[in-house]
Amino acid sequence: MPHSRIAFRATLVLAVTVAAASPASATTLIRQGLDRLVHDNELVVHGKVLDIYSYWNGDHSFILTDIDMRPLSVIKGRAAGDASDVTFTVMGGAVGDVTVLLVGGPDLVPGSEYVVFLTHARLPGAGNPLTVRDQAQGVFDVERGRATNQAIGDPLLPDAGGRTEVAGGDRGVALDQLLSQMRGYANH
Repeated sequence: MPHSRIAFRATLVLAVTVAAASPASATTLIRQGLDRLVHDNELVVHGKVLDIYSYWNGDHSFILTDIDMRPLSVIKGRAAGDASDVTFTVMGGAVGDVTVLLVGGPDLVPGSEYVVFLTHARLPGAGNPLTVRDQAQGVFDVERGRATNQAIGDPLLPDAGGRTEVAGGDRGVALDQLLSQMRGYANH
């Protein structure tokens, strides 16, 4: 492998690491409670991932991934009966033999079910797409009727109340209970 390609990969890994460690609005390492996640995002969706497509941004400086999701329910945002698919963009992905991994970023797999918190935010070379601004905190894995926040095990800085545990707790929460709590927050 040419030396320049190794240097390019090392630069990408370093850039992602620095971006994840900085307190930018695109990367949140301060603990976000469920109330803040609902309040601070435009769209909250419980759905199933249909497809994932990774690509280089316009100036070929960063890899982004588009996620196509089929809503099972919309908790906040679009009208309750709107069943159209949602597409959002996250930082990182794999194109050819280059992979950009965002430590603490969301991990989404086609065919799997999630609750995601989405808002428009600036991404490198992508403008202002709909994205998971809160990284792993903005995604709950849904399996067998339970929802577990993807930020479990990630070190989170304490919120204003001194709490560091992920939304939903370390063992997750029943999906019905989570959806009910989120609807309550969305209606306030």
